Amino acid sequence: MDARQAARLLKGVRAAALAGDRPPAAPRPEIAESWRRMLARGVHPDRDTRSRLLSAAETEERRQVSPLREVLPVLREGLLPALDEALHIMVVADADGRLLWREGHASILRKADRLGFAVGADWAEAVVGTNGVGTALVARRPIQVFSAEHFVSTHHDWTCAGAPVHDPRDGRLLGVVDVSGPLATMHPATLAWVGAVARLAERELRVRHLESLERLRAVAAPLLARLTGRAVAVDPHGWTAAVTGLAPADRIPLPKGFGPGHVWLPQLGDCVAEPLPGGWLLRIAASGPSSTAASRVVLDLSRAGAWTATVYGAAGSWSQELSPRHAELLFLLAESPRGRSAAELSAALFGDPTRTVTVRAELSRVRRRLAGVLAHRPYRFAQDVEVELIRPERPAELLPHSTAPGVIRARLDGAGPWGPPRGRSDDVVP
Repeated sequence: MDARQAARLLKGVRAAALAGDRPPAAPRPEIAESWRRMLARGVHPDRDTRSRLLSAAETEERRQVSPLREVLPVLREGLLPALDEALHIMVVADADGRLLWREGHASILRKADRLGFAVGADWAEAVVGTNGVGTALVARRPIQVFSAEHFVSTHHDWTCAGAPVHDPRDGRLLGVVDVSGPLATMHPATLAWVGAVARLAERELRVRHLESLERLRAVAAPLLARLTGRAVAVDPHGWTAAVTGLAPADRIPLPKGFGPGHVWLPQLGDCVAEPLPGGWLLRIAASGPSSTAASRVVLDLSRAGAWTATVYGAAGSWSQELSPRHAELLFLLAESPRGRSAAELSAALFGDPTRTVTVRAELSRVRRRLAGVLAHRPYRFAQDVEVELIRPERPAELLPHSTAPGVIRARLDGAGPWGPPRGRSDDVVP
């Protein structure tokens, strides 16, 4: 099937989905999930919505604070040489979906301007519908959107492939690199190409991180050698550079708003934090982690991409941002007060009860970060810990990146007034 035939088929699939009819072919799962979100949000399928462009000053301010600025040479080297011949352009967007950089074939740049695909524009999925930038941000994985897979019809003459770039220090989503062009220029290998370049960018960030840890270690080692108590030197993301008086850990997760002075950390107990060039010195109180007992956990999943777990204990509170995988696991456990075995979690997470090794490894990481909160055999929240789960207002926005069967089931069970929209029957996707 050539590109134009595929485009015609997809137009039929989209039209059937909008009408609540059975489509001639099922859309790809990631596209179906995105269309559900667009219908739930009320995005108009035929009206091109444009947000206010950032001013030049606002764009430059975002560029200066974005870690993606450090890997622009990697992105350019990996993508630009082929873009002129392929009649494509490269865009780099931040985690909000704002386009910060854009380069490529001059004639395609002019066409992109007419579409509003310009530096400073907001291409979040909730604003412009299913697209290679915004949908990759929500799905947290590489996405190709071809012709009528775009929810908004004005984008149907385009194809795009976007891949998210994560910060290797903490897993935080930094943004998306996307290659876009007219429909006729689509190539099936584009998505793999863009994804490979995004991984190269993450590798460059990892190398820079290791170099910064070496610099912090050189500063901290002489200080720790003179201390008699227990202490650890960490970078701003909690990665350990040097330690004295206790077993080393790869990382000590730091709470939001971390600063100098007394602080309670679940892994260490009561500490005093002192600034170092490129990080922090954490002096651990003599009582150690005995004061880390947790009494309450608030799992906040209400804002996409900003999921947090806040632990309350006798010594204070501590809040930690969650990775997409850890947010999924904690949600599944919060939904099952009696607990789940590794096989049950594997089935709920992957649709496959045999992937228990992956589940156990991820839960081991979560338990290290949330000391005293989780129990095992079966995996569950500890018996004496009160759990509060805060969901998003719209069920379709519950962990929208997730393809876990247990999460999808929870979205559909809680659909209420937001779905299934437009009288769609249960067996039609989306």
